[in-house]
Amino acid sequence: MPDDKRIAVLGAGMHPWGKWGRNFVEYGLAAASDALAEAGIPWTDVQYVAGADTIRNGYPGFIAGATFAQALGWSGARVSSAYAACASGAQAISNARAQILAGLCDVALVVGADTTPKGFFKPVGGERKDDPDWLRFHLIGATNPTYFALYARRRMELFGATEADFAAVKVKNAQAGLENPNARYRKAVTAEEVLASPMVADPLRLLEICATSDGGAALVLTSMEYAKRHVGTDDLVTVDAVSTVTPRFPQTIMDMPNFTTDSAATSDSVGPTFKQSVAIAAYEEAGIGPEDVSLAEVYDLSSALELDWYEDIGLCKEGEAERLLRDGDTTIGGRVPVNPSGGLSCFGEAIPAQAIAQVCELVWQLRGQAGARQVEGAKVGITANQGLFGHGSSVIVSR
Repeated sequence: MPDDKRIAVLGAGMHPWGKWGRNFVEYGLAAASDALAEAGIPWTDVQYVAGADTIRNGYPGFIAGATFAQALGWSGARVSSAYAACASGAQAISNARAQILAGLCDVALVVGADTTPKGFFKPVGGERKDDPDWLRFHLIGATNPTYFALYARRRMELFGATEADFAAVKVKNAQAGLENPNARYRKAVTAEEVLASPMVADPLRLLEICATSDGGAALVLTSMEYAKRHVGTDDLVTVDAVSTVTPRFPQTIMDMPNFTTDSAATSDSVGPTFKQSVAIAAYEEAGIGPEDVSLAEVYDLSSALELDWYEDIGLCKEGEAERLLRDGDTTIGGRVPVNPSGGLSCFGEAIPAQAIAQVCELVWQLRGQAGARQVEGAKVGITANQGLFGHGSSVIVSR
């Protein structure tokens, strides 16, 4: 891919995930400081700050770009703030990338951080009857775990997935997260322990559903010309694609318009689903295919949903995810490791930070800096994430 279509990642930083109970700005500031230090770039050289918003932390969360710029020290940098729920971080990356590729800046900082409430997420901001999340909660009582369970049931009915498969995903991710100092949960588990954990929404158990967490993540992104001057080498980790496409299916596919952002039908009948389309657009932009991918970081809100992503990002055909898992292909050391960071299973959701954190993991993996969870020979990584109504994201990083 030509340099005028790529940007470089010079720094990545994270504040460890957990339940720290402090102001989200503290986490973002720590992650940003680490990313700048890794890049060897002073804050005053940053020309653009892209913040990923959090709506659960008051006014500062709604203006995250300016909030983090203020915390680092007003420097005159341009700012933007983006909200797309779980895809907010990818939207912020997209904003920064656009500025760099347009020639409007050479150095950009992307930051996302969150402080979350106890328990599972619920709608905020009062009654919003045009909000599909509000409708889902209030009309059918489908909290997030219930929604995840519907996906899991669908997988069992269509493709023969079993509870043992869902447990195996958790076991795999827990083993990887054990080696990640930024993960909240660093404890190996057995399949028996997973299947003995409390049932939350049949068939999903407590250990198969991600928690809500505090945490932060940041990236220093630059133009290729700046990176080569600064680092003195062409051997760079680059962002080759950022996909933020919207769904492609008629509103009539369901009787309740605007109630869903993905089709319930199979791809054979309606073409690519929303999640498949997000990855397809990323591959097309980067000029590669799934066969070129060394590893993936995907949005495992539940263990069952990770299996869907195997197919959605093209690692296997529809209905073959269980075989991929059972053959060990998605473990560290397998053909294409998925969630070597430990995934949301080990981190939990710090909403505006998680899409950025996925890219941080890919960067460290491609540099060979992932320690005991290192994917040997990693050259290309892909992320996948799905956020608020119509916001999906996929980022491709290479070296």
